[in-house]
Amino acid sequence: MLKKFDLRRFLYNGKLLFILICSIITVVSLLLSGQIARELRTKEVHDVKLWSTAITQLANDSKRDYEYNFKTLAVNIVGTNSSIPTIMTDNDLNIISYRNIPKNIAKDSVKLRSYITKMAKSNDPIIVTTDKGYDHYIFYTESHTLTILKVFPFIQLLIIVVFIVFSYITFRSSIKNKQNKVWIGMAKETAHQLGSPTSSLLGWLEYLKSQDIDNHVIEEMNKDISRLMKVVERFSKIGSTTQLEPRNITEIINGTVNYFKVRVPKNTTLEYISNENNPLQAMVNEALFDWVIENMIKNAIDAVQGKGSIVVTTHDDKENIYIDVTDSGKGMSKSVQDKIFNPGYTTKTRGWGLGLSLSHRIINDYHKGNIYVAYSEPSKGTTMRIVLKRL
Repeated sequence: MLKKFDLRRFLYNGKLLFILICSIITVVSLLLSGQIARELRTKEVHDVKLWSTAITQLANDSKRDYEYNFKTLAVNIVGTNSSIPTIMTDNDLNIISYRNIPKNIAKDSVKLRSYITKMAKSNDPIIVTTDKGYDHYIFYTESHTLTILKVFPFIQLLIIVVFIVFSYITFRSSIKNKQNKVWIGMAKETAHQLGSPTSSLLGWLEYLKSQDIDNHVIEEMNKDISRLMKVVERFSKIGSTTQLEPRNITEIINGTVNYFKVRVPKNTTLEYISNENNPLQAMVNEALFDWVIENMIKNAIDAVQGKGSIVVTTHDDKENIYIDVTDSGKGMSKSVQDKIFNPGYTTKTRGWGLGLSLSHRIINDYHKGNIYVAYSEPSKGTTMRIVLKRL
């Protein structure tokens, strides 16, 4: 029997394999580059010593004919040094000659002497003794090629790290976009499916109004159907361009609180404290903003577990409007507070863990505001805060 294909596990294992391969490439590159650099350094030291030997031979001038060919060879060896920077000085460090030194340094005696000091720190100078008893010093440092080769592994590592980060961000963005398309599709399909029964309920409500039924019951049913229509509107707006309009925040919150007041558990109180004489205006999408307030209240009702108080308050300053939803419920630990806005995270035995995630997206992305946990402590309650720019 074939096992069910697990896409998420496959993608996860694929990412691990990708990171492993990149790590192996990095380690092998560093080891190889390091080995090449060490071998090249050994060769350069050998070349300098050979070159110094040739200089010594030339310095010990002799008239014997049989030495002619050897001296010719020595001249050729000296001439082959076309990459290693060298400076030869006398016993008093007066410069006699130099090779492969940058022109801007060679023309400046101060810079040239400073360069000698740098060379001495890099390598011990080679002493050349002439047949007349004079000591000459040959200072040298690494060639430009060796310097580049030593730096190259780190450049290579940086490129690989950038490649890995870029690939990870691209991969994650691709997966997130696919997830968003799935959620948007589900939301629009939900709105479509709810549309027909909602219209039917409106027809039945009109029929009940013609019957001898308590008006209070019909009024509450009308509120529930209106709320259901708002839910349909919310789901239909997901993924669409959000239109913001100036609205009275106090009025929207008051309507939502009044709806839930008669629907909270018996031993739970819900109240809204605001300054009615100071209407708070902000640019909002009423359907989506009302959804956020509803989510906050529902979470508070769950937190008090059938017994406690929920208080919604609003206040403002010159720039912002602050909406606080405070409950006397079970509270949250710091670790839970850090996760509550993550999609799919929930502390409830039943639920999708999408309410706070959607609320965060609605406030932060659509309304350019902020939503966060202002205060929470286990067994002492929680205060959730929404911040909006005021008009």
